Amino acid sequence: MTALDTPDGTPDLDGDTALVAASSSGLGKAAATSLAAAGANVVLNGRDEARLDAAVADVDAVGPGDAVGHAADITDADAVAGLVDAAAERFGGVDHLVLNAGDPASGGLGDVGDDDWYEAFDLLVMSAVRLVRAARPHLLDGGGSVVAITSITVRQPVPDLVLSSSVRMAVLGFVKTLSRSLAPDVRANAVLPGPVETPALRDIVEAAVERGEHETYEAGLASYWPDDVPTGGVAQPEELGDVVAFLASPAASYVNGASLLVDGGIVRAV
Repeated sequence: MTALDTPDGTPDLDGDTALVAASSSGLGKAAATSLAAAGANVVLNGRDEARLDAAVADVDAVGPGDAVGHAADITDADAVAGLVDAAAERFGGVDHLVLNAGDPASGGLGDVGDDDWYEAFDLLVMSAVRLVRAARPHLLDGGGSVVAITSITVRQPVPDLVLSSSVRMAVLGFVKTLSRSLAPDVRANAVLPGPVETPALRDIVEAAVERGEHETYEAGLASYWPDDVPTGGVAQPEELGDVVAFLASPAASYVNGASLLVDGGIVRAV
């Protein structure tokens, strides 16, 4: 059982179908795993078919529902439409949509050019728009949820992450708009994760240790979050995934239009 189980032991999302974009690893996979644990059928997505197949096998072993994968580039409009169609054909509809994408190029204002800005917008914003546009009839048909995975950079910008800090704000505006335009049938919310020990972050830290930049993995990992995180340390992927599943579940039936920090208290602003 998980914390999302109802008192009678029935998973909150039993029989529902969740489509999770960019879920072959990292936070997307964590969200898919938690949704599966809550009883949903899950459609995972990624571009690398081998990695996607491995993620599907992991998620399928978690819950009572089925997990399937569909390889697609979410920056390709036709591929996005095909992804949603495949999910609906396989399970009869789409009840929950998790918007997720990779990170745009890093760098400050002087490090990124116009093409980088357009690519970041296409990756983060237009992928979300296209996914919702394609899934909208299915979401409205049975009622459900949209959850966008963004970043704390929208609340506490990072100078060297100017694209993430700026462009992700448009995703929040989109989600807030959806929370009214799709209501009352569909709720739309966003999660704003802080540092999370994803496989990608582990690879970065391990490479830095090999280069001699840190004496230990733990020291390298600690360099990715402030010294004064109230809860201490970096989050594990499932801690973010469980919040996504909560927002999709009936337990969050009156949560709509929220941008929920999942950062251990790093962001100081109210």
